Amino acid sequence: MSTTTLTAEAATLSDRIVALRRAIHAEPEIGLHTPKTRDKVREALAHLPLEWCEGPSTTGLVATLRGGAGAGRSVLLRGDMDALPMPEETGLPFASNVPGMMHACGHDAHTAMLAGAAEILAARADTLKGEVRFMFQPGEEGYHGARFMLEDGLLGGEGFDRPLPDAAFALHVMPNAQHGLVGGRAGALLAAADELRITVTGRGGHASMPHDTLDPVPVACEIVSAIQTMVARRYSVFDPVVVSISKIESGTAHNVVPDTAKMTGTMRTLSAASRARLKEELPLLVAGIAGAHGLTGEVAIHEGFPVTLCDAGAVDFGENVARAMFGDQAFLRLPDPIMGAEDFAYVLEKVQGAMFFLGVSHEGDDWAHCCGIHSTRMMVDESVMPQGAAYLAGLATTFLERGWS
Repeated sequence: MSTTTLTAEAATLSDRIVALRRAIHAEPEIGLHTPKTRDKVREALAHLPLEWCEGPSTTGLVATLRGGAGAGRSVLLRGDMDALPMPEETGLPFASNVPGMMHACGHDAHTAMLAGAAEILAARADTLKGEVRFMFQPGEEGYHGARFMLEDGLLGGEGFDRPLPDAAFALHVMPNAQHGLVGGRAGALLAAADELRITVTGRGGHASMPHDTLDPVPVACEIVSAIQTMVARRYSVFDPVVVSISKIESGTAHNVVPDTAKMTGTMRTLSAASRARLKEELPLLVAGIAGAHGLTGEVAIHEGFPVTLCDAGAVDFGENVARAMFGDQAFLRLPDPIMGAEDFAYVLEKVQGAMFFLGVSHEGDDWAHCCGIHSTRMMVDESVMPQGAAYLAGLATTFLERGWS
């Protein structure tokens, strides 16, 4: 199948892709259960010869398109569906009508582009050898949706009715990237992310007599500084670690020393070794500093997503497809990982594949200073979305035709 033809076919679907994205954007849902979004996807693709399956843990869907040219390889394409618990300040006519919820990470666009790819590929199903699985996934924003869908057997695997796919790809929009540019890198693309909660417990009292108390506030401040020193002095700059304390809660009145100080933050690592080491060393640091002042310090770590590791061969493959479809300047090898996190990492732990980024800044904009993902003013140039749908279709068709070669 000509990749030029795929691009042209995607262009004819532009209105439908954009309409689906806007419908999803206006009615965002969060978490593992996004029934309205699921139903919009099912309705948009109801006319296609897809086999649908859904598991008990989420409203996630996998739609399978079986090629008419016989058995062959299988490839998975993924789009996430959930939004974020934050207000929208874009001023768009199709802005969120749900208070406190917004599609600020582009999942509305991901879902619409994946639906567009399904349209393109279904129109050519008779020529495809093998099958394409379209993974419409909720719960990416911290809810481990991909892991639940794997555990429910929606992607296949040992003990289920079909094997895992032979390849897996995902595409993520990036407002702070050049219009239409596809980017990726081999190895660590995104970090592991764990949530850190620290409680320092002392003894409260009157703030005019701190000597009669065990004040947790200065101890908490000392712990914050000590964490930064530990990261900078005990972890190699060539295996990056980021620990950010983003919230501190303590006290009830201006003249009362509180009993406790509580801190919340995030831990980001690019290797399993540093991740494990950090989980061991942070509790020791907190307990030691608190204990030196006669207080107690406790740490709770809530495990998040693993490192998103992209297979080198899959990234080479994706680069070749992008250049063949959109020109020699269409692909950028990212020099460094990004310390954000992605639960597509769970899929890549089990299936050879890669995630790629797609620049969705408006052409001519100062893209380096556009509002980024998770901003209340994050915008997507919808004219790029047919390119994203075509690229997903191109990854699938090329893999089914040639494998990794």
